[in-house]
Order: sequence, then structure tokens, then C-alpha cells
Amino acid sequence: MSEIADLECRELSKSFLDFQAVKEVSFSVPKGTFFSILGPSGCGKTTLLRMIAGFQEPTSGDLLIKNKSVLDVAPNKRPVSMVFQHLALFPMMNIAANVGFGLRQRGVDKREIESRVEKVLERVGLPGVGKRSINQLSGGQKQRVAIARCMVLEPDVLLLDEPLGALDLKLREHMKIELKKLQAEFNTTFVYITHDQSEALVMSDQIAVMNHGVFEQIGTARELYYQPNTAFVAGFVGEANKYDAKVTSKSGKALKLVTKDGVELSGIDAIGNLNSSDSAQVFVRPEAIKISRKQADIEGMDNSHSGEIESILFNGANSQLLLRDNSNGAQINITMPQTGEFRDLAKGDTVYFGWEAGQTRCYASDKAG
Repeated sequence: MSEIADLECRELSKSFLDFQAVKEVSFSVPKGTFFSILGPSGCGKTTLLRMIAGFQEPTSGDLLIKNKSVLDVAPNKRPVSMVFQHLALFPMMNIAANVGFGLRQRGVDKREIESRVEKVLERVGLPGVGKRSINQLSGGQKQRVAIARCMVLEPDVLLLDEPLGALDLKLREHMKIELKKLQAEFNTTFVYITHDQSEALVMSDQIAVMNHGVFEQIGTARELYYQPNTAFVAGFVGEANKYDAKVTSKSGKALKLVTKDGVELSGIDAIGNLNSSDSAQVFVRPEAIKISRKQADIEGMDNSHSGEIESILFNGANSQLLLRDNSNGAQINITMPQTGEFRDLAKGDTVYFGWEAGQTRCYASDKAG
């Protein structure tokens, strides 16, 4: 018998007058899963989260927690807690009072509150700080207090609405690791909303990519990155060189294409719906492209070109090269190889570059979403 999902949405929809923000979304989240909903601003992800929390009433569909519908259950009665972007901690209360707030609202005995608060603070790495003021904490510590305040209520599902959005870059990178550790420590189902792909890719067991109120694809980070089902997912998850092209011939899944700039490409039909003369959107990952100072090194590749370096975007291991194709003037972005031989590349240098057809994923243009 399969395990009951902690959270399940069945054809959940939400309309505001004539605008449909969420359109018949269905998914289930097994216990102990870090599940992220990733999408651009305005795609419907926060509306979906608010329906799960009970702050918005669905127009249609059903919402189940532990296989029980909660549509008629008030927000404060649902086995769900929520961490907001701006945390909503009470500055006039000390840390222990903040963490124990929900338990006091539920009428839990004072001694039990003290015991549970101290235990949860220890589990989030903040033992013995209960009497300190909220204002004495760093941004990362405040994040952990906000999570402790939710986890002390022992929810079945913890909802997180872009909780790292207000942090500076360095702290945000650190908190990605911290959040994943905390989720594993509590073994609680996390449903995490973000527009930041790196947050979703780093932390999640499963990711749903949302666009215009629907889920375009649900999968692991690797599946979404290497096997996107739609042009939107291919373009939104990770970096990619993008071309508008026309299919000139097809054999099985293998394609020959020509771009608007006249670049001839060899690629694959990612989902099997392209035919000769079709318009296509083409995606090539920057790290899939090999570069060399010698033309012979790339001559045997399915796609081979030469180009002049226009710019070097130095960022340590994430450095990028912007090249201009010598034959047609098209610009291409390439991840700089982390080997010493390319350390002295400079603007104006000519290099040879190429990639295999299997790294060129092509989608029908009308599937872009």
C-alpha cells in the first residue's frame, strides 16, 4: 500500500473575476519531501500557497492533507505553518515568547511551552537564547527563529513564501544549506515558493515549474535541467543560449536547422513534435560548449564554429565568455573551462568552439508558453 501524501492538490483553481490565477493544478507531496514551486512573478505560485494555507478559498478543486480535505478548515486549524518573506516576528517579545506564541494561542500549559520552545531552539542551532531580544539576532538567526516558531507547532506541512528574498547574497547562499539541513533534521514536508532557480535547484527533492497558472513540469533538479519538457522550462531553469530557427530536415529525432542569423545547427527534437519547415526554439547550455585554440579539436563535432571574444565575465569558477560568431555575427555565451590553458584569454582573441547535436534541445515555437 502506497504511503499517504502529506499534501495533495486535485485540479485546484482560483479565479479573480475574469482572471484565472491558478488553473486546475494537481500534485502530491510525500512525507518528508522538500517540494519547491518555481516560477516568475505573477505566475500564480503565491496564490497557490495561500490556498494551501487557507488564506484564499479555491474556486474549484480539492486540497487534502494526510488524505483529508481541508477546504472547510480555517487557517488556524489546519496542520500547516507558514514562514513569510519578512518573517513577521514580534520585536516587543523576546525569542522564547516569539517561538511559543502559537502554543500560547492554543492554550498549552506554560511549563510544556517552555520545554518545547527550548527543544526546538536547540534543534535549529540556537540553544539558550530564549531571553534575548529579536533585535540582537543576525538575519540568518531570525530566519531560524521564524522556522522554530512554526516547527514548535509540529505541522504536517511547512509553507515558505520566498523566505530568503530579503537577505543579502552571501547570507542567502548560506541559508540555502541551512534550510535543507533543517528540513532533514525535522523530516517535515516543506513547500517552498521561489522565483530564484538556484534556491530551488540546490534545496529541493522535487520542483514544480509554474507558468501562467499551470505546472509546466514536475521533476528533480537534474530532470528539469537536463530534460526540460517545454521551451519555457528549458529557458527558465539554468542559463542557455537561445535561437529562433527553422527545421530544414528531420531523421528520427535528429534535426537540421537554420537560425534567423543564418547559423546552421544540428539538434534533437526534445519532445517529438517537430517536422520539416517548422519554426523552433533552440537551447544550448553554456557549459555544453567546448572551446579550443585549435580548429582541429572541434572539427569533428556536430556543431563547430569560430568566434572572437567580445567580453570575459569573470566570476571565479562561474566565469563566462561572450563570443561573436565569425561566420554570421551571432553572439554566444560559453562557460569558461576551469583549466589553466584558458586563463590568459583576452578580448579580441579568436577561439574555436563546438558542441554535439544531443546538447541542442529544440521545441516547437508555439510550445514556448
